[in-house]
Amino acid sequence: MAPTSKDSLTVIDNRNGKQYEIPISVTQHDTSIPASAFKDIVHVRSTTIREKDGKGVKQQQEKQGLRITDRGFLNTAVIQSNITFIDGDKGILRYRGYPIEQLAEKSSFLETAYLLIWGELPTKNQFERFHSEVMNHSTMHVDAEEIFRSFRYDAHPMSILTSVFAALGSYYPEANPSLQGQNLFTQKDLASIQNMDKQIYRLIGKAPTLAAMAYRVRQGRHFITPPPGLSYTGSFLYQMDCLGQQEYKPNPVLERALDILFLLHADHELNASTTTVLQAASSLTDPYSAIATGCASLYGPLHGGANEAVIRMLISIGTPDKVPEFLEKVKRREKMLSGFGHRVYKTTDPRSYIIRKTADEVFKVTGKDPLVETAMRLHDLALKDEYFVKRNLYPNVDFCGLIYRAMGFPLDFFPVLFAVPRVVGWVAHWRQMMLSPEGVKIWRPRQIYLGPGERDYQPIDLRQAGESDGQDPTSAPTAVFHSGQSKRTHLATFIGKAKL
Repeated sequence: MAPTSKDSLTVIDNRNGKQYEIPISVTQHDTSIPASAFKDIVHVRSTTIREKDGKGVKQQQEKQGLRITDRGFLNTAVIQSNITFIDGDKGILRYRGYPIEQLAEKSSFLETAYLLIWGELPTKNQFERFHSEVMNHSTMHVDAEEIFRSFRYDAHPMSILTSVFAALGSYYPEANPSLQGQNLFTQKDLASIQNMDKQIYRLIGKAPTLAAMAYRVRQGRHFITPPPGLSYTGSFLYQMDCLGQQEYKPNPVLERALDILFLLHADHELNASTTTVLQAASSLTDPYSAIATGCASLYGPLHGGANEAVIRMLISIGTPDKVPEFLEKVKRREKMLSGFGHRVYKTTDPRSYIIRKTADEVFKVTGKDPLVETAMRLHDLALKDEYFVKRNLYPNVDFCGLIYRAMGFPLDFFPVLFAVPRVVGWVAHWRQMMLSPEGVKIWRPRQIYLGPGERDYQPIDLRQAGESDGQDPTSAPTAVFHSGQSKRTHLATFIGKAKL
């Protein structure tokens, strides 16, 4: 049977000889096929089911369509987006069509934030309104101080940031679809858009304030109200560092460097944390809860925690002369190489060139970090080594941790410096989802079940340990070592204690 369109895929099911035609969608940059089309490729198979009386089994014929497996979403497109374009093979990154190199050189973080969210670079009046709204919404409710001070003195700042973003939703019931109706942000009328924009102003404005509060609470310092008249990153540095000095102004080189790094981290298509935000947002939860899930995802060492991992790796290497030995251990899988390779980029991350230029400017002010020489030696040797080149292990953006370290930020604060600007990308994608012409459809992926078939419940006295019991530590709960008060309590007797 001849296909009805050349933009289609002909699939022959060799199990039964049936032929299927699946449409191919062609856009400017991509071609795709709908995964749901494979549900129509059905095959009749026999399954064993239990009789209703439970005394026997019988064979039953059932039809089952194909499911597509894609562990880690290596080749799955779940949305159509107008926001960020990446060509990993060519090392291209564009925000709304603008090359990242041009934006880093000529734009600012907040101007680029406007671009990502609303799709065009703002006019002077548009930017002034946006800048004013963001900065005016940067102040936190005084009650939030109690939330910050309830954390342990050594709590990781990302734990604090994630928790407080989630708590923010309780301050703004007008932003909660569970309270105001599920079409709160999807009905596209003026009131809905204004409500949405207000939450965007709040989230972007308060992100650096929350981060600065998480920083200062661990220093045992009072919190500072965001000052008027400073830039976005200038205000952030002020809130972290000012100790009451009159007319305090952050160093302009550091202020601009942080602005560039924020711009580079503002969005990166459907990375792990953005996908997490949209997964949560697809249930129509409030935007603050959705952003909190993004923070939790970005916290991980395979994502936002990678900057910290790079510095720890460089510290473990030590001096530049130790780099060859380290790379040999990487090849033998004895060590992990951080800061090289990327899920999307198969060549050098385009942001890495901008980061190196920015680093040079920062080091003129702060002095060069001793780890820079180790990093450059690692960079040069890895790019000349066939082992790493053929695996597409090129330097990525995670080396910006050297700049953060030179600026005096503690290691565990690096993911926070990633999360603050990424709020812009998260809200841009959230807004795009809420205003989708097709509406919001909850993200509910399927699975391939590999577990046991139907089996009968057995009373506990009749059960026997499995063959792997005691050999496979994943097959049953493991014993936990108890010491101190916990150990003594286990040895004590008291009313209500279960028999061991």
